[in-house]
Amino acid sequence: MPQTMIRPGAILDGYLVGERIHRGGMASLWAASHPNAPFPLVVKAPTLSEGTDPAAIVGFEMEQMILPRLAGLHVPAFVAQGFTGVQPYLVMERIPGPSLLPLLPQLPRPWQEVADLGARIALALDDLHRQHVVHLDVKPSNLLARPTGEMVLIDFGLSHHDELPDLMGEEFRLPYGTAPYMAPEQVLGHRRDPRSDQFALGVLLYFFLTGLRPFGDPQRLSGLKRRLWRDPVPPRRLRPDCPPWLQEVILRCLETHPAWRFPTAAHLALALRHPDQVKLTARSEKRKQDPFTTVLRRRFADHQLVVPKAAKAPARHDGDAPILAVAVDLSPEAAPIAETLRTMVARMLPTLPGARVACLNVLKQGRITLDATLDAEGRNIHLQRLVELRHWAESLDLDEGRISFHVLQSPDPASAILQYVNANRVDHIVIGARASSLRRALLGSVSSQVAAQAPCTVTVARSRRLRPADFSPEPEEKPDVPWTVG
Repeated sequence: MPQTMIRPGAILDGYLVGERIHRGGMASLWAASHPNAPFPLVVKAPTLSEGTDPAAIVGFEMEQMILPRLAGLHVPAFVAQGFTGVQPYLVMERIPGPSLLPLLPQLPRPWQEVADLGARIALALDDLHRQHVVHLDVKPSNLLARPTGEMVLIDFGLSHHDELPDLMGEEFRLPYGTAPYMAPEQVLGHRRDPRSDQFALGVLLYFFLTGLRPFGDPQRLSGLKRRLWRDPVPPRRLRPDCPPWLQEVILRCLETHPAWRFPTAAHLALALRHPDQVKLTARSEKRKQDPFTTVLRRRFADHQLVVPKAAKAPARHDGDAPILAVAVDLSPEAAPIAETLRTMVARMLPTLPGARVACLNVLKQGRITLDATLDAEGRNIHLQRLVELRHWAESLDLDEGRISFHVLQSPDPASAILQYVNANRVDHIVIGARASSLRRALLGSVSSQVAAQAPCTVTVARSRRLRPADFSPEPEEKPDVPWTVG
């Protein structure tokens, strides 16, 4: 496919690109049209300039997987996706209504308006959760209103889908999200509980009601963690006209423990629509924050207590459903080993019908120097590696939910692979080993380090050296023989 940039006037598989309507740090949006489209369109593509955060690319991969699975009035309709040769892109419905972002200079809002808005957002979240998705980035700019009043959730790059690989959670150890709205369990790295979205909605309701964010806008992890032990100023202290039932609802959404929030977003919507049904507790009458002694006790408590107990636990992997990680070297000189790995994995999969395959490649970085993120032709190196990994795995013919692709960035490839394996409880690693060399003898190979330190089974494959007999008119076929470490 010829390499083209997305710009006004370009045609992508029949879709005419119009003006750019948004340019952010993670992605850009363009208006688009098609003669057969029943509604206005928008084209979305990740930002791929020099220095782009790899999370922008991984997040776009997540959105490419999640959006086509969603339906209903509370999400934009998926239309198409493609790749220009330089940039991947999504085509989706353009929601005509504005986001909530323009309302921020007009805060605070009347409490009746806040309650109505919260109920409509909660209904949108409930619809999303019923489709097995936790949004994890609920904020004003990701909420739009249809002319008919329904709220629409956009931007699923940080989301978690119960039936898909969680690329963001698997590749990054630090939490990703928008600092003021992140739930405590999300700060600690737990991404599977739908009630995390209730917390974000509680922050939004508090903000729209009082004009202040309940936990500020921290820029460091230490600041984010303060919400594990420090409660916000009660809304009624800042807005005396706030009814007790609305403070009850908002503070329940902002509870540290997910189990203390509403059971579902539908319950939250019901409470906001029927205040006479809200059971009032001590939350509704609070006028000041908790005393210092209480905060101190929470500060030094075991914060693992906020792990969402009701969240769906990660599946246990038995012999029929392991996680199989394949470390693929994409360099030209390693092509024979890459072919060997593909053949080995193809032979293993029929015996493991429930296996999930994680294809790994390490983009090696300098320990001191700053590394370029674009190649000589202006293409994003991280994205190109993802494209090459997908090409490598095409013949495996696995469904989307059974395979994922990860480009890890590290100056130490062995450590990067081991960190991924440990963090994601990989059951079996398949990795190639290059031919012997002086460098490998002195420094040790990546495969030997992985085999020595991995907490799981490791299969190491070598490509057979060519000998003169291999060039005879009818050479005898000798398959590569791997060795395995248990």
